[in-house]
Amino acid sequence: MDELVVKLKDGKEVKVNKGSEFYEVVKKNNLDLESPVVLGSLNGYIHELTYKFYHSGDFDVIDIRNPIGIKVYQRTLQFVLIKAVQDLFPESRITIEHSLSNGIFGEIYKKAGELDEEDILKIKNRMKEIIKQDIPIKKVSVNRKRAIEIFEGYGMQDKVRVLKYIRIEKLNLYTLDGRYDYFYGSMAYSTGILKYFDLKFYKPGFILMVPTEKDSDKLPQFVEQKKLSQIFYETEKWGEILGVGDVGALNDKVKNGDIVDIIRVSEALHEKKIAYIADMIYAKKEARIVLISGPSSSGKTTFARRLGIQLRVNGLVPIAISLDDYFVNRDKTPRDENGDYDFEAIEALDVDLFNKNLKDLMDGKEVQIPTFDFKKGERVWEDKRMKLPLNGVIIIEGIHGLNERLTPSIKREKKFKIYISALTQLNLDSHNRISTTDARKIRRIVRDYLSRGCDAERTLKMWPSIKRGEEKNIFVFQEDADVMFNSALVYELCVLKKYALLELSKIKATSSVYYEAKKLRSFLKFFEEIDMKRVPENSILREFIGGSCFYEY
Repeated sequence: MDELVVKLKDGKEVKVNKGSEFYEVVKKNNLDLESPVVLGSLNGYIHELTYKFYHSGDFDVIDIRNPIGIKVYQRTLQFVLIKAVQDLFPESRITIEHSLSNGIFGEIYKKAGELDEEDILKIKNRMKEIIKQDIPIKKVSVNRKRAIEIFEGYGMQDKVRVLKYIRIEKLNLYTLDGRYDYFYGSMAYSTGILKYFDLKFYKPGFILMVPTEKDSDKLPQFVEQKKLSQIFYETEKWGEILGVGDVGALNDKVKNGDIVDIIRVSEALHEKKIAYIADMIYAKKEARIVLISGPSSSGKTTFARRLGIQLRVNGLVPIAISLDDYFVNRDKTPRDENGDYDFEAIEALDVDLFNKNLKDLMDGKEVQIPTFDFKKGERVWEDKRMKLPLNGVIIIEGIHGLNERLTPSIKREKKFKIYISALTQLNLDSHNRISTTDARKIRRIVRDYLSRGCDAERTLKMWPSIKRGEEKNIFVFQEDADVMFNSALVYELCVLKKYALLELSKIKATSSVYYEAKKLRSFLKFFEEIDMKRVPENSILREFIGGSCFYEY
Protein backbone atom coordinates (compact mmCIF):
# COMPACT_ATOMS: atom_id res chain seq x y z
CA MET A 1 0.00 0.00 0.00
CA ASP A 2 1.31 3.46 -0.90
CA GLU A 3 2.53 5.66 1.92
CA LEU A 4 1.82 9.38 2.18
CA VAL A 5 3.46 12.05 4.32
CA VAL A 6 1.17 14.23 6.40
CA LYS A 7 2.43 17.33 8.22
CA LEU A 8 0.65 18.10 11.50
CA LYS A 9 0.04 21.58 12.90
CA ASP A 10 3.02 21.32 15.29
CA GLY A 11 5.33 20.64 12.35
CA LYS A 12 5.63 16.91 12.97
CA GLU A 13 5.52 14.73 9.86
CA VAL A 14 3.79 11.35 10.02
CA LYS A 15 3.42 8.59 7.47
CA VAL A 16 -0.05 7.30 6.63
CA ASN A 17 -1.29 4.61 4.30
CA LYS A 18 -3.07 5.88 1.22
CA GLY A 19 -6.78 5.31 1.72
CA SER A 20 -6.67 5.47 5.52
CA GLU A 21 -9.22 7.65 7.30
CA PHE A 22 -8.59 10.98 8.98
CA TYR A 23 -9.83 9.40 12.19
CA GLU A 24 -6.83 7.03 12.32
CA VAL A 25 -4.35 9.91 12.30
CA VAL A 26 -6.31 11.73 15.00
CA LYS A 27 -6.26 8.68 17.30
CA LYS A 28 -2.69 7.51 16.65
CA ASN A 29 -1.30 10.98 17.31
CA ASN A 30 -3.57 11.88 20.26
CA LEU A 31 -4.90 14.97 18.51
CA ASP A 32 -8.15 14.80 20.49
CA LEU A 33 -6.76 15.08 24.02
CA GLU A 34 -7.62 18.75 24.58
CA SER A 35 -11.15 18.75 23.15
CA PRO A 36 -13.41 16.39 21.15
CA VAL A 37 -12.34 16.43 17.49
CA VAL A 38 -15.14 16.27 14.91
CA LEU A 39 -13.58 17.24 11.56
CA GLY A 40 -10.25 17.28 9.81
CA SER A 41 -8.62 19.71 7.41
CA LEU A 42 -6.19 18.70 4.66
CA ASN A 43 -4.50 21.55 2.81
CA GLY A 44 -7.28 23.88 3.94
CA TYR A 45 -10.14 21.64 2.80
CA ILE A 46 -12.48 20.53 5.60
CA HIS A 47 -13.82 16.98 5.67
CA GLU A 48 -15.46 14.52 8.05
CA LEU A 49 -13.15 12.16 9.90
CA THR A 50 -14.29 9.26 7.68
CA TYR A 51 -12.63 11.02 4.72
CA LYS A 52 -9.63 9.14 3.34
CA PHE A 53 -6.11 10.32 2.56
CA TYR A 54 -5.37 10.20 -1.16
CA HIS A 55 -2.45 12.62 -1.21
CA SER A 56 0.09 14.17 1.14
CA GLY A 57 -0.34 17.58 2.73
CA ASP A 58 -0.84 19.71 5.82
CA PHE A 59 -3.30 18.23 8.28
CA ASP A 60 -5.14 19.92 11.14
CA VAL A 61 -8.13 19.07 13.29
CA ILE A 62 -11.33 20.96 14.09
CA ASP A 63 -12.66 20.42 17.59
CA ILE A 64 -15.70 21.75 19.41
CA ARG A 65 -13.91 24.95 20.43
CA ASN A 66 -14.45 25.99 16.82
CA PRO A 67 -17.90 27.38 15.80
CA ILE A 68 -17.98 24.88 12.93
CA GLY A 69 -17.04 22.04 15.25
CA ILE A 70 -19.67 22.77 17.88
CA LYS A 71 -22.37 22.65 15.21
CA VAL A 72 -21.21 19.17 14.19
CA TYR A 73 -21.27 18.12 17.86
CA GLN A 74 -24.77 19.53 18.25
CA ARG A 75 -26.04 17.81 15.11
CA THR A 76 -24.54 14.47 16.18
CA LEU A 77 -26.10 14.76 19.63
CA GLN A 78 -29.49 15.40 18.01
CA PHE A 79 -29.07 12.17 16.02
CA VAL A 80 -28.38 10.28 19.25
CA LEU A 81 -31.48 11.88 20.80
CA ILE A 82 -33.62 10.83 17.83
CA LYS A 83 -32.25 7.27 18.03
CA ALA A 84 -32.91 7.09 21.79
CA VAL A 85 -36.51 8.30 21.37
CA GLN A 86 -37.18 5.77 18.60
CA ASP A 87 -35.65 2.96 20.69
CA LEU A 88 -37.92 3.73 23.65
CA PHE A 89 -41.04 4.93 21.86
CA PRO A 90 -40.99 3.33 18.37
CA GLU A 91 -44.26 4.88 17.17
CA SER A 92 -43.53 8.39 18.42
CA ARG A 93 -42.52 11.46 16.43
CA ILE A 94 -39.79 13.87 17.53
CA THR A 95 -39.31 17.42 16.26
CA ILE A 96 -36.19 19.57 16.69
CA GLU A 97 -37.61 23.08 16.58
CA HIS A 98 -35.58 26.12 17.68
CA SER A 99 -32.97 27.46 20.08
CA LEU A 100 -34.24 28.56 23.49
CA SER A 101 -32.76 29.22 26.94
CA ASN A 102 -29.17 28.36 25.91
CA GLY A 103 -30.39 25.08 24.46
CA ILE A 104 -32.50 23.53 21.71
CA PHE A 105 -36.24 23.11 22.18
CA GLY A 106 -38.15 20.24 20.67
CA GLU A 107 -41.24 18.11 21.18
CA ILE A 108 -42.00 14.39 21.30
CA TYR A 109 -45.42 13.20 20.22
CA LYS A 110 -46.09 9.81 21.81
CA LYS A 111 -48.84 7.48 20.70
CA ALA A 112 -50.13 7.09 24.25
CA GLY A 113 -50.04 9.84 26.88
CA GLU A 114 -48.30 13.17 27.09
CA LEU A 115 -44.57 13.57 27.51
CA ASP A 116 -43.49 13.86 31.14
CA GLU A 117 -40.34 14.16 33.24
CA GLU A 118 -40.06 10.40 33.67
CA ASP A 119 -40.00 9.95 29.88
CA ILE A 120 -37.24 12.54 29.58
CA LEU A 121 -35.15 10.76 32.22
CA LYS A 122 -35.52 7.45 30.32
CA ILE A 123 -34.47 9.12 27.06
CA LYS A 124 -31.50 10.79 28.72
CA ASN A 125 -30.30 7.48 30.16
CA ARG A 126 -30.72 5.77 26.79
CA MET A 127 -28.65 8.53 25.18
CA LYS A 128 -25.90 7.91 27.73
CA GLU A 129 -25.93 4.21 26.82
CA ILE A 130 -25.60 4.95 23.11
CA ILE A 131 -22.73 7.36 23.79
CA LYS A 132 -20.95 4.90 26.09
CA GLN A 133 -21.10 2.22 23.36
CA ASP A 134 -19.11 4.56 21.07
CA ILE A 135 -21.14 3.52 18.02
CA PRO A 136 -19.72 4.61 14.63
CA ILE A 137 -21.89 6.92 12.52
CA LYS A 138 -21.66 5.95 8.88
CA LYS A 139 -22.38 7.98 5.77
CA VAL A 140 -24.09 6.07 2.97
CA SER A 141 -24.90 7.24 -0.53
CA VAL A 142 -28.32 6.23 -1.82
CA ASN A 143 -30.46 7.29 -4.76
CA ARG A 144 -33.39 9.58 -4.13
CA LYS A 145 -35.96 6.85 -4.73
CA ARG A 146 -34.37 4.63 -2.08
CA ALA A 147 -34.22 7.54 0.40
CA ILE A 148 -37.92 8.20 -0.09
CA GLU A 149 -38.65 4.50 0.49
CA ILE A 150 -36.70 4.57 3.77
CA PHE A 151 -38.52 7.60 5.12
CA GLU A 152 -41.91 6.36 3.94
CA GLY A 153 -41.18 3.22 5.94
CA TYR A 154 -40.54 5.40 8.99
CA GLY A 155 -43.79 7.27 8.35
CA MET A 156 -41.86 10.53 8.00
CA GLN A 157 -43.92 12.32 5.37
CA ASP A 158 -42.14 15.63 6.10
CA LYS A 159 -38.89 14.17 4.74
CA VAL A 160 -40.70 12.52 1.83
CA ARG A 161 -42.28 15.85 0.87
CA VAL A 162 -39.01 17.75 0.84
CA LEU A 163 -37.17 15.01 -1.09
CA LYS A 164 -39.76 15.26 -3.89
CA TYR A 165 -38.38 18.65 -4.86
CA ILE A 166 -34.62 18.15 -4.87
CA ARG A 167 -33.03 17.83 -8.29
CA ILE A 168 -30.21 15.44 -7.42
CA GLU A 169 -30.43 11.68 -7.70
CA LYS A 170 -27.81 10.75 -5.09
CA LEU A 171 -28.16 11.62 -1.41
CA ASN A 172 -25.89 11.15 1.57
CA LEU A 173 -27.75 9.63 4.51
CA TYR A 174 -26.30 8.85 7.92
CA THR A 175 -26.89 5.63 9.81
CA LEU A 176 -26.60 5.03 13.55
CA ASP A 177 -27.03 1.45 14.71
CA GLY A 178 -29.43 0.73 11.85
CA ARG A 179 -31.36 4.02 12.00
CA TYR A 180 -31.18 6.20 8.87
CA ASP A 181 -31.59 9.97 8.77
CA TYR A 182 -30.76 12.98 6.63
CA PHE A 183 -28.96 16.08 7.93
CA TYR A 184 -27.79 19.19 6.09
CA GLY A 185 -24.33 19.26 7.59
CA SER A 186 -21.48 17.02 8.69
CA MET A 187 -21.59 14.45 11.50
CA ALA A 188 -19.01 13.24 14.00
CA TYR A 189 -17.23 9.92 13.50
CA SER A 190 -18.93 8.15 16.42
CA THR A 191 -21.14 8.71 19.44
CA GLY A 192 -18.27 8.43 21.92
CA ILE A 193 -17.16 12.05 21.59
CA LEU A 194 -20.43 13.36 23.04
CA LYS A 195 -19.16 13.85 26.58
CA TYR A 196 -21.21 16.87 27.57
CA PHE A 197 -24.99 17.24 27.27
CA ASP A 198 -28.16 17.45 29.30
CA LEU A 199 -31.82 16.83 28.54
CA LYS A 200 -34.46 18.72 30.50
CA PHE A 201 -38.23 18.48 30.55
CA TYR A 202 -39.66 21.79 29.34
CA LYS A 203 -43.41 21.57 28.89
CA PRO A 204 -44.71 20.61 26.37
CA GLY A 205 -41.35 19.27 25.17
CA PHE A 206 -37.68 19.27 26.09
CA ILE A 207 -34.55 21.36 26.11
CA LEU A 208 -31.35 19.75 24.83
CA MET A 209 -28.38 21.47 26.46
CA VAL A 210 -25.11 21.55 24.51
CA PRO A 211 -21.74 23.21 25.32
CA THR A 212 -20.60 26.28 23.40
CA GLU A 213 -17.32 26.83 21.59
CA LYS A 214 -16.32 29.31 24.32
CA ASP A 215 -16.87 26.76 27.11
CA SER A 216 -16.55 23.43 25.36
CA ASP A 217 -15.98 21.41 28.53
CA LYS A 218 -19.14 22.44 30.38
CA LEU A 219 -22.79 23.22 29.77
CA PRO A 220 -24.20 26.76 29.76
CA GLN A 221 -26.54 27.84 32.51
CA PHE A 222 -30.22 27.28 31.83
CA VAL A 223 -31.86 30.71 31.59
CA GLU A 224 -35.64 31.04 31.51
CA GLN A 225 -36.83 33.06 28.47
CA LYS A 226 -40.60 33.21 28.82
CA LYS A 227 -41.17 36.03 26.33
CA LEU A 228 -39.04 34.42 23.65
CA SER A 229 -40.78 31.10 24.26
CA GLN A 230 -44.14 32.82 23.81
CA ILE A 231 -43.14 34.40 20.50
CA PHE A 232 -42.03 30.99 19.19
CA TYR A 233 -45.40 29.58 20.26
CA GLU A 234 -47.12 32.41 18.38
CA THR A 235 -45.00 31.63 15.33
CA GLU A 236 -46.03 27.97 15.50
CA LYS A 237 -49.68 29.05 15.49
CA TRP A 238 -49.03 31.24 12.45
CA GLY A 239 -47.64 28.16 10.70
CA GLU A 240 -50.84 26.30 11.47
CA ILE A 241 -52.92 29.18 10.09
CA LEU A 242 -50.89 29.09 6.88
CA GLY A 243 -50.90 25.30 6.68
CA VAL A 244 -47.13 25.29 6.27
CA GLY A 245 -45.16 23.29 8.82
CA ASP A 246 -42.06 22.44 6.81
CA VAL A 247 -40.29 23.20 3.53
CA GLY A 248 -41.99 20.35 1.68
CA ALA A 249 -45.42 21.75 2.56
CA LEU A 250 -44.28 25.22 1.45
CA ASN A 251 -43.03 23.83 -1.86
CA ASP A 252 -46.40 22.18 -2.40
CA LYS A 253 -48.02 25.62 -2.04
CA VAL A 254 -45.61 27.08 -4.59
CA LYS A 255 -46.26 24.33 -7.09
CA ASN A 256 -50.05 24.28 -6.83
CA GLY A 257 -50.39 28.08 -7.04
CA ASP A 258 -51.50 28.66 -3.43
CA ILE A 259 -48.37 30.69 -2.68
CA VAL A 260 -50.14 33.95 -3.60
CA ASP A 261 -52.55 33.47 -0.72
CA ILE A 262 -49.71 32.37 1.58
CA ILE A 263 -47.86 35.62 0.86
CA ARG A 264 -50.98 37.70 1.48
CA VAL A 265 -51.83 35.98 4.74
CA SER A 266 -48.20 36.09 5.94
CA GLU A 267 -48.05 39.84 5.34
CA ALA A 268 -51.48 40.29 6.95
CA LEU A 269 -50.27 38.47 10.08
CA HIS A 270 -47.34 40.90 10.24
CA GLU A 271 -49.64 43.88 9.82
CA LYS A 272 -52.05 42.62 12.46
CA LYS A 273 -49.24 42.17 15.00
CA ILE A 274 -47.82 45.62 14.22
CA ALA A 275 -51.29 47.13 14.71
CA TYR A 276 -51.58 45.25 18.00
CA ILE A 277 -48.24 46.71 19.16
CA ALA A 278 -49.42 50.20 18.17
CA ASP A 279 -52.55 49.62 20.27
CA MET A 280 -50.36 48.59 23.22
CA ILE A 281 -48.37 51.81 22.93
CA TYR A 282 -51.54 53.89 22.71
CA ALA A 283 -52.98 52.13 25.77
CA LYS A 284 -49.85 52.94 27.76
CA LYS A 285 -50.71 56.65 27.93
CA GLU A 286 -47.53 57.68 29.73
CA ALA A 287 -45.24 56.12 27.09
CA ARG A 288 -43.61 58.86 25.00
CA ILE A 289 -40.55 56.99 23.74
CA VAL A 290 -40.60 53.79 21.66
CA LEU A 291 -37.27 51.93 21.58
CA ILE A 292 -36.77 49.29 18.89
CA SER A 293 -33.84 46.89 19.00
CA GLY A 294 -32.87 43.60 17.43
CA PRO A 295 -29.96 41.78 15.79
CA SER A 296 -28.61 42.38 12.30
CA SER A 297 -30.99 41.81 9.39
CA SER A 298 -34.12 41.77 11.52
CA GLY A 299 -35.90 44.39 9.40
CA LYS A 300 -35.87 47.08 12.10
CA THR A 301 -36.09 50.01 9.69
CA THR A 302 -39.15 48.78 7.79
CA PHE A 303 -40.80 47.69 11.02
CA ALA A 304 -40.33 51.17 12.48
CA ARG A 305 -41.95 52.75 9.39
CA ARG A 306 -44.91 50.39 9.45
CA LEU A 307 -45.33 50.89 13.19
CA GLY A 308 -45.34 54.65 12.60
CA ILE A 309 -48.28 54.27 10.21
CA GLN A 310 -50.26 52.25 12.74
CA LEU A 311 -49.49 54.82 15.46
CA ARG A 312 -50.94 57.51 13.19
CA VAL A 313 -54.10 55.42 12.85
CA ASN A 314 -54.37 55.67 16.64
CA GLY A 315 -54.00 59.44 16.53
CA LEU A 316 -50.35 59.56 17.61
CA VAL A 317 -47.64 61.45 15.74
CA PRO A 318 -44.39 59.45 15.48
CA ILE A 319 -41.09 61.35 15.29
CA ALA A 320 -37.93 59.38 14.54
CA ILE A 321 -34.53 60.10 16.05
CA SER A 322 -31.46 58.37 14.65
CA LEU A 323 -28.83 57.18 17.11
CA ASP A 324 -26.28 57.52 14.30
CA ASP A 325 -26.37 61.28 14.83
CA TYR A 326 -25.15 60.87 18.40
CA PHE A 327 -21.81 59.18 17.75
CA VAL A 328 -18.91 60.76 19.60
CA ASN A 329 -16.10 62.21 17.48
CA ARG A 330 -13.76 59.60 16.06
CA ASP A 331 -10.90 60.49 18.40
CA LYS A 332 -13.15 59.59 21.37
CA THR A 333 -14.51 56.37 19.88
CA PRO A 334 -13.60 53.31 22.00
CA ARG A 335 -11.58 50.48 20.50
CA ASP A 336 -12.09 46.73 20.75
CA GLU A 337 -9.62 44.06 21.80
CA ASN A 338 -8.00 44.16 18.35
CA GLY A 339 -7.46 47.90 18.45
CA ASP A 340 -10.21 48.62 15.91
CA TYR A 341 -12.92 51.22 16.44
CA ASP A 342 -15.84 49.68 18.33
CA PHE A 343 -18.83 51.56 16.93
CA GLU A 344 -21.24 49.11 18.58
CA ALA A 345 -20.12 49.93 22.13
CA ILE A 346 -22.53 52.16 24.00
CA GLU A 347 -19.54 54.38 24.82
CA ALA A 348 -19.41 55.23 21.10
CA LEU A 349 -22.56 57.31 21.66
CA ASP A 350 -22.90 60.66 23.40
CA VAL A 351 -25.45 59.36 25.90
CA ASP A 352 -25.50 62.59 27.92
CA LEU A 353 -26.43 64.78 24.94
CA PHE A 354 -28.94 62.19 23.73
CA ASN A 355 -30.72 62.15 27.10
CA LYS A 356 -30.72 65.95 27.37
CA ASN A 357 -32.36 66.20 23.95
CA LEU A 358 -34.96 63.58 24.88
CA LYS A 359 -35.88 65.31 28.13
CA ASP A 360 -36.14 68.70 26.41
CA LEU A 361 -38.39 67.23 23.72
CA MET A 362 -40.64 65.61 26.30
CA ASP A 363 -40.82 68.95 28.14
CA GLY A 364 -42.19 70.57 24.96
CA LYS A 365 -38.99 72.41 24.04
CA GLU A 366 -37.61 72.82 20.54
CA VAL A 367 -34.33 70.95 20.20
CA GLN A 368 -31.46 71.27 17.75
CA ILE A 369 -30.45 67.75 16.68
CA PRO A 370 -26.81 67.07 15.74
CA THR A 371 -25.66 65.43 12.51
CA PHE A 372 -22.72 63.07 12.35
CA ASP A 373 -20.40 63.42 9.36
CA PHE A 374 -19.12 59.88 8.79
CA LYS A 375 -16.51 60.99 6.26
CA LYS A 376 -14.92 63.44 8.67
CA GLY A 377 -15.66 61.29 11.70
CA GLU A 378 -17.07 64.18 13.70
CA ARG A 379 -20.29 65.89 14.74
CA VAL A 380 -21.55 68.88 12.77
CA TRP A 381 -24.37 71.26 13.63
CA GLU A 382 -26.88 72.03 10.92
CA ASP A 383 -30.21 73.77 11.25
CA LYS A 384 -32.02 70.56 12.12
CA ARG A 385 -34.65 71.33 14.74
CA MET A 386 -37.36 69.19 16.27
CA LYS A 387 -40.32 69.70 18.57
CA LEU A 388 -42.61 67.01 19.95
CA PRO A 389 -46.35 67.73 19.61
CA LEU A 390 -48.74 66.96 22.47
CA ASN A 391 -49.72 63.64 20.90
CA GLY A 392 -46.20 62.90 19.71
CA VAL A 393 -44.20 59.71 20.24
CA ILE A 394 -40.44 59.51 19.76
CA ILE A 395 -39.30 56.40 17.88
CA ILE A 396 -35.69 55.30 18.37
CA GLU A 397 -34.30 52.35 16.47
CA GLY A 398 -30.86 51.02 17.31
CA ILE A 399 -28.67 48.34 18.80
CA HIS A 400 -28.84 49.68 22.38
CA GLY A 401 -32.58 50.34 22.51
CA LEU A 402 -33.29 47.76 25.23
CA ASN A 403 -30.33 48.76 27.40
CA GLU A 404 -31.31 51.09 30.25
CA ARG A 405 -27.87 52.71 30.00
CA LEU A 406 -29.00 54.38 26.79
CA THR A 407 -31.82 56.32 28.45
CA PRO A 408 -30.98 56.51 32.19
CA SER A 409 -32.63 59.92 32.68
CA ILE A 410 -36.01 58.74 31.36
CA LYS A 411 -38.33 56.89 33.72
CA ARG A 412 -39.14 53.32 32.68
CA GLU A 413 -42.89 53.98 32.50
CA LYS A 414 -42.21 56.63 29.85
CA LYS A 415 -40.61 54.03 27.59
CA PHE A 416 -42.01 51.21 25.46
CA LYS A 417 -39.42 48.65 24.36
CA ILE A 418 -39.73 46.36 21.35
CA TYR A 419 -37.46 43.43 20.49
CA ILE A 420 -37.50 42.36 16.84
CA SER A 421 -35.79 39.40 15.23
CA ALA A 422 -36.27 37.04 12.29
CA LEU A 423 -37.13 33.91 14.25
CA THR A 424 -37.29 31.08 11.73
CA GLN A 425 -40.86 30.12 11.01
CA LEU A 426 -40.38 26.69 9.47
CA ASN A 427 -37.78 23.96 9.35
CA LEU A 428 -36.48 21.73 6.60
CA ASP A 429 -38.16 18.77 8.26
CA SER A 430 -38.79 17.47 11.79
CA HIS A 431 -35.09 16.77 12.44
CA ASN A 432 -33.43 19.64 10.57
CA ARG A 433 -34.07 23.11 11.92
CA ILE A 434 -33.11 26.23 10.01
CA SER A 435 -31.49 28.39 12.63
CA THR A 436 -32.48 32.00 13.10
CA THR A 437 -28.85 32.96 12.58
CA ASP A 438 -28.69 31.16 9.22
CA ALA A 439 -31.87 32.89 8.03
CA ARG A 440 -30.48 36.29 9.01
CA LYS A 441 -27.20 35.51 7.25
CA ILE A 442 -29.12 34.83 4.04
CA ARG A 443 -30.99 38.14 4.39
CA ARG A 444 -27.74 40.01 5.00
CA ILE A 445 -25.91 38.34 2.10
CA VAL A 446 -28.67 39.29 -0.34
CA ARG A 447 -28.95 42.88 0.92
CA ASP A 448 -25.18 43.41 0.95
CA TYR A 449 -24.93 42.07 -2.60
CA LEU A 450 -27.91 43.90 -4.13
CA SER A 451 -27.61 47.23 -2.34
CA ARG A 452 -23.97 47.61 -1.38
CA GLY A 453 -21.99 45.55 -3.86
CA CYS A 454 -20.52 43.55 -0.97
CA ASP A 455 -19.85 39.91 -1.79
CA ALA A 456 -21.01 36.97 0.35
CA GLU A 457 -17.49 36.04 1.40
CA ARG A 458 -16.96 39.42 3.02
CA THR A 459 -20.36 39.28 4.73
CA LEU A 460 -19.66 35.84 6.21
CA LYS A 461 -16.20 36.90 7.38
CA MET A 462 -17.77 39.87 9.20
CA TRP A 463 -20.36 37.70 10.94
CA PRO A 464 -18.29 36.63 13.99
CA SER A 465 -17.80 40.32 14.82
CA ILE A 466 -21.51 41.00 14.27
CA LYS A 467 -22.35 38.05 16.53
CA ARG A 468 -20.10 39.28 19.34
CA GLY A 469 -21.78 42.68 19.24
CA GLU A 470 -25.24 41.12 19.34
CA GLU A 471 -24.42 38.85 22.28
CA LYS A 472 -22.97 41.77 24.23
CA ASN A 473 -25.47 44.49 23.39
CA ILE A 474 -28.79 42.90 22.38
CA PHE A 475 -29.52 39.32 23.40
CA VAL A 476 -28.82 39.92 27.10
CA PHE A 477 -31.60 42.52 27.18
CA GLN A 478 -34.25 40.84 25.00
CA GLU A 479 -36.42 39.65 27.91
CA ASP A 480 -36.66 43.29 29.10
CA ALA A 481 -38.78 44.15 26.07
CA ASP A 482 -42.45 45.03 26.51
CA VAL A 483 -43.26 43.05 23.39
CA MET A 484 -41.45 40.93 20.79
CA PHE A 485 -42.02 40.90 17.05
CA ASN A 486 -41.00 38.06 14.74
CA SER A 487 -40.08 39.57 11.38
CA ALA A 488 -39.58 36.21 9.62
CA LEU A 489 -41.84 35.42 6.68
CA VAL A 490 -42.61 31.80 5.93
CA TYR A 491 -41.98 32.26 2.19
CA GLU A 492 -38.91 34.50 2.29
CA LEU A 493 -36.18 31.92 1.60
CA CYS A 494 -37.96 31.00 -1.64
CA VAL A 495 -37.42 34.60 -2.76
CA LEU A 496 -33.91 35.02 -1.35
CA LYS A 497 -32.64 31.67 -2.67
CA LYS A 498 -31.80 32.81 -6.20
CA TYR A 499 -29.63 35.74 -5.10
CA ALA A 500 -28.03 34.00 -2.14
CA LEU A 501 -26.98 30.93 -4.15
CA LEU A 502 -25.49 33.15 -6.85
CA GLU A 503 -23.24 34.84 -4.30
CA LEU A 504 -22.47 31.79 -2.18
CA SER A 505 -21.36 29.84 -5.26
CA LYS A 506 -18.59 32.40 -5.83
CA ILE A 507 -16.82 31.48 -2.59
CA LYS A 508 -13.84 29.27 -3.36
CA ALA A 509 -13.04 26.05 -1.52
CA THR A 510 -9.86 27.60 -0.11
CA SER A 511 -11.78 30.39 1.64
CA SER A 512 -12.01 30.36 5.44
CA VAL A 513 -15.81 30.67 5.12
CA TYR A 514 -16.27 28.06 2.39
CA TYR A 515 -17.57 25.44 4.83
CA GLU A 516 -20.18 27.90 6.12
CA ALA A 517 -21.17 28.81 2.56
CA LYS A 518 -21.50 25.13 1.71
CA LYS A 519 -23.85 24.59 4.66
CA LEU A 520 -26.07 27.52 3.62
CA ARG A 521 -26.19 26.26 0.04
CA SER A 522 -27.11 22.78 1.24
CA PHE A 523 -30.44 23.82 2.75
CA LEU A 524 -31.32 26.53 0.22
CA LYS A 525 -31.43 23.95 -2.56
CA PHE A 526 -34.56 22.43 -1.00
CA PHE A 527 -36.66 25.57 -1.57
CA GLU A 528 -38.69 26.21 -4.71
CA GLU A 529 -38.15 29.72 -6.08
CA ILE A 530 -40.64 32.59 -5.91
CA ASP A 531 -40.28 35.67 -8.11
CA MET A 532 -39.49 38.79 -6.09
CA LYS A 533 -42.25 40.62 -8.00
CA ARG A 534 -44.79 38.83 -5.82
CA VAL A 535 -43.46 40.51 -2.66
CA PRO A 536 -45.59 43.54 -1.59
CA GLU A 537 -43.79 46.89 -1.63
CA ASN A 538 -44.34 47.47 2.10
CA SER A 539 -43.04 44.01 3.12
CA ILE A 540 -40.13 43.73 5.54
CA LEU A 541 -38.55 41.47 2.92
CA ARG A 542 -38.23 44.51 0.62
CA GLU A 543 -35.59 45.84 3.03
CA PHE A 544 -33.31 43.11 1.69
CA ILE A 545 -34.29 42.71 -1.97
CA GLY A 546 -35.09 46.36 -2.78
CA GLY A 547 -38.24 47.98 -4.08
CA SER A 548 -39.56 49.15 -0.70
CA CYS A 549 -42.17 51.90 -0.71
CA PHE A 550 -40.53 53.41 2.37
CA TYR A 551 -37.06 54.17 1.04
CA GLU A 552 -34.55 53.37 -1.68
CA TYR A 553 -31.31 51.45 -1.27
